[in-house]
Amino acid sequence: MSVSEQLENIRGVQDEERLQIIRDALQQLGMDKVDIETDFLRYLYHTMGRGLESESYYLFKALSYSVRDRLMTRWKKTWEAYNAEQSKKAYYLSMEFLIGRSLSNNLLNLGIESETEQALYDLGLKFEDVESAERDAGLGNGGLGRLAACFMDSCATLQLPVMGYGLRYEYGMFKQLIQNGYQLEEPDHWLGLGPYPWEVMRDEYTQTIKFGGVTKQYTDPHTGQLIVHWDHGEEVQAVPFDVPIPGFKNETVNTLRLWSATAQEGFDLHEFNAGSYHEAVSKKAAAENITMVLYPNDSSENGKALRLKQQYFLVSASLQDVVCQWKAKYGNFDGFAANNAFQLNDTHPSLAVAELMRLLIDEEHMQWDQAWQITTQTMAYTNHTLLPEALERWSVELFKSLLPRLLDIIYEINHRFLQQVSMKWPADNERLSRMSIIDEGNNVCMAYLAIVGSHSINGVAALHSELLKEGLFNDFYQLWPEKFNNKTNGVTQRRWLAGCNPKLRALLKDKIGEDWVTDLSQLEQIEAFIKDESFKQAWYEVKQHNKQRLAYMVEKETGVVFDTASLFDVQVKRIHEYKRQLLNALHIIHLYARIKRGDIENWTNRCVLIGGKAAPGYAMAKQIIKLIGNISQVVNNDPDIGDKLKVVFFPNYRVSAMEVICPGTDLSEQISTAGKEASGTGNMKFMMNGALTIGTLDGANVEIREAVTDENFFLFGLATSEVEELKKHYQPQECINRSESLQAVMNLLESGHFNQFECGIFDEIIASIKSPNDPWMTLADFDSYIAVQQQAADLYRHQSQWIEKSIINSARSGIFSTDRTMAEYNDEIWNLVPIELE
Repeated sequence: MSVSEQLENIRGVQDEERLQIIRDALQQLGMDKVDIETDFLRYLYHTMGRGLESESYYLFKALSYSVRDRLMTRWKKTWEAYNAEQSKKAYYLSMEFLIGRSLSNNLLNLGIESETEQALYDLGLKFEDVESAERDAGLGNGGLGRLAACFMDSCATLQLPVMGYGLRYEYGMFKQLIQNGYQLEEPDHWLGLGPYPWEVMRDEYTQTIKFGGVTKQYTDPHTGQLIVHWDHGEEVQAVPFDVPIPGFKNETVNTLRLWSATAQEGFDLHEFNAGSYHEAVSKKAAAENITMVLYPNDSSENGKALRLKQQYFLVSASLQDVVCQWKAKYGNFDGFAANNAFQLNDTHPSLAVAELMRLLIDEEHMQWDQAWQITTQTMAYTNHTLLPEALERWSVELFKSLLPRLLDIIYEINHRFLQQVSMKWPADNERLSRMSIIDEGNNVCMAYLAIVGSHSINGVAALHSELLKEGLFNDFYQLWPEKFNNKTNGVTQRRWLAGCNPKLRALLKDKIGEDWVTDLSQLEQIEAFIKDESFKQAWYEVKQHNKQRLAYMVEKETGVVFDTASLFDVQVKRIHEYKRQLLNALHIIHLYARIKRGDIENWTNRCVLIGGKAAPGYAMAKQIIKLIGNISQVVNNDPDIGDKLKVVFFPNYRVSAMEVICPGTDLSEQISTAGKEASGTGNMKFMMNGALTIGTLDGANVEIREAVTDENFFLFGLATSEVEELKKHYQPQECINRSESLQAVMNLLESGHFNQFECGIFDEIIASIKSPNDPWMTLADFDSYIAVQQQAADLYRHQSQWIEKSIINSARSGIFSTDRTMAEYNDEIWNLVPIELE
């Protein structure tokens, strides 16, 4: 029966039956080639007024709307199932959700990839051309945001009632250009071509956010209760845009809600008619600035104020949303704590602790103890960094001007908390000072606020979690050891294997089926075939295909030609001194020096790719990019070098680029100073796709090495305890004096060989690595690094052995799926009940 025929039956039918008939009719959107083709053409011709000869972007939008229709009925059904009964829900609060492109991922999870590709093929179109027109969503910067996106995918696949809350940035962090080796930042206006096709505006859930003003206290004459009124100075509207997050072939579609800022009154007609055109729209512009740019530069006071506004805007809108929906359904807060969980993704959403207290006390008129019990039972905090400077501290003065009521609440939280500390450790004033949420510099310590207000604090790798307990948060661990736990990060194999590596997916399907797509531990079955020559040959051919794809992208973006017979050596991540792209650069100089002096016996050709963005205000990181660029110019244009060594700095590193880089990589560089990287997730993506890791005992490298064993991991460098011990007497010059290789490298660097016409530009880099105060100890690990790099090069010439180790790395990557990570969050923190949909 057709949809129209079914709808004919609604006349005279009762409301509930009528609704069910409509639902059943609308759920019949076809999933086969003809249905997809028909809907695609309808959107292209009738909605968008364009034809098959249109630019790829319009073809992409038409296809996206067709796919979104198929998500929509499942999305609505999921929402209804989650709200049908009083089931517990979790809310994931994050400043970043780096979801990248969504078209391919949605097709994969719906199970209609081949049907869609065939539909386009029948119309004379290539799916790859349509897919490539989608812009990466500018909703995140790096690992933190990509992890959040993986978490959302896994929660939907596990059918957990989890909703993500983030910000709908008009501009991403920036588009990175490389000009004469220097990073230039251009606006990343990812929404510049019109509405994001995957989002749905839900303005009925709009919330009002307050800033500025003063607080006033008075006593209710009837109840005697102390009432605090926030006489705010500014109001901003938070308008939600929902993005569907489908699970893998399970009918579940979860929600990512992104808040966009706008003014309460966007336009002042009187000001405009008076000729004050700028003033007429000034409130609108000021409000929209909050969600204009991901991570505005906070080197100025205005930048700091905008960052704090962003963080409060996120948590206030999100918590108001949850509270409003709860009240509308249940009327009171009796079961609120038992049925809601908030996960704070790093320190950015820490204000959720104080904001929930404000809502419960000021808006719902609860007593402090009851509100605090609800808050601490619902809040959980994930820490992502061991760097004290990254834990966010905002001045009391800034709080007083922007969030005076929140500051009152934080003072009270701190007062009560320090009383608790004093009872545990009487007269220990030093400890009180160390643990105070308000530090001696009169700053609010956001991580401490999150710890005090949460019932769970977790790190993101085994080593990281231990270092939090032993070092950064040791005082809090001594007070509340039961709060601390570990949740090792992961990545979703749907995007980072099945989606980005279709050739390997096909090989795995042929050999072991596809159960691994939802149970990555199934990959361990392929280890049984490491001596199977036909399987090894097929594995090699898949890798060569992926290297050809990567080489094509590199040539297109940089003009440098990579030979796929070479070892593809890759380091892609945010540019930071602790991640030690500088150590990688020194190794490249070492290889260059060897070739120039004729030391090329048993040489292994190598192509080195480095990519990542430096924060706009991070001068040293930008200098490191410049150094890598200059090295690449010298190496790639020296006729003595030829194909023995190629180097590129890949511009504007992003999710869609990683989807090509990751499958084509042979050697994964994870070389941070031990004790500095919380986890890393790029290391997992590379491992999953068969790359071998060269790395220190840092972050999740420790667990990767345990999984693959030492013989399948290239380990180098000082361990965390050795780093801490060496700090006491570190002398980089001694490292240089005892290493001929390092002397050769430093001679080239200090002689200006890589900056012959730019005198002195690398002096700051040279001084930093030669300083006894270098916290990253770059030169201390140099000799160990180049020795292990040589082991990797030697092994690569024995392709049969390399392939076996590649297979082992992929086979043992099962524990690094976010499916496992999210199951642990749920089992040990949230305690949600999965809701299955038919």
